[in-house]
Amino acid sequence: MSILIDKPAFTAHIYRSLMSRASLAGREIDGMRLIQMLAGITAETLLLFDDPAEGVEATYDRLHFMLGCEPAEGTLSQNALPASYVLDYETEQGRAIAKDLFEDWLECAYEFHELILFVIHNVILRMEENGQNRATVFRLFIECTNRCLGYEIAAQELCEIVIEKKITGEGWSLPHSISGLSAIAGRFLALSHNACELYAKPTLPEKLDQVAYVMVQEAVRLGIPAGSDWRFGLAANDCAISAPYDLIDSLTPDCIAFFRALQMHCQIDQSVACAKAAGRMVAMAAAGETPDIEPVLAKPLAMAAMTDTYKSVCFTQAAAL
Repeated sequence: MSILIDKPAFTAHIYRSLMSRASLAGREIDGMRLIQMLAGITAETLLLFDDPAEGVEATYDRLHFMLGCEPAEGTLSQNALPASYVLDYETEQGRAIAKDLFEDWLECAYEFHELILFVIHNVILRMEENGQNRATVFRLFIECTNRCLGYEIAAQELCEIVIEKKITGEGWSLPHSISGLSAIAGRFLALSHNACELYAKPTLPEKLDQVAYVMVQEAVRLGIPAGSDWRFGLAANDCAISAPYDLIDSLTPDCIAFFRALQMHCQIDQSVACAKAAGRMVAMAAAGETPDIEPVLAKPLAMAAMTDTYKSVCFTQAAAL
């Protein structure tokens, strides 16, 4: 489609698509879901540019001018944003919308970005009409966009760390790489505040299940067949825990150094980033017609490393009480 498309009509199409996905029963709009999807669309457009970090600052400056206000200052309340794994899911929905729309706008990414800014501006004004503070909504949008970009950048960089340092430098295999990243995701989750829960057979604790879903969805987006075989072959609850401690000990310092440089200090954020990286490593090893590892083996390998490590940390914490 040409960039000479009817821009008002196309903008209205984006707006209707967002409202449809953010609507609840009775056509009420879930404002937080809407903000997260807008953040995902914005993040995806910024990734088209050579320097997303520079682009994101320019985006916020432009919205500041358009909205005529600064984002709300101060520390956000603990419940202001959804859980990291929810935020990742909702922003990925926005990224998917953007990818579908890019096909019509690859000739001019800048012009597409300008349209998205117009949509964001109008959504925030509509939310203000419905009683939401403009500066607060702007701040929430910034926080969601920053986290979405952070997860994407972290997943990419963590995979590169594993490839360059562990596979090339230390001779790790692809199964080692999958297990290592998955295990670190489970470890960071278990170490986060109030994350550890006792297993209630046959289900996983909710937070662990959600972080595992982040890994699964990332792999599926990159070509791994969807299905229920991620948990095939997992050990029963009464079996000995076999977390890959050697891989964890080797990879943890690199992950901690990277997250410190990225200023991603929340351990659940770190867990989500590692889970996304693990999903990408599963896809690297098991996607395509001639995979290095069959998906039926790679999927439970990743899941077992994550769950066993989570259990190991939680049991250790429980024994110390």
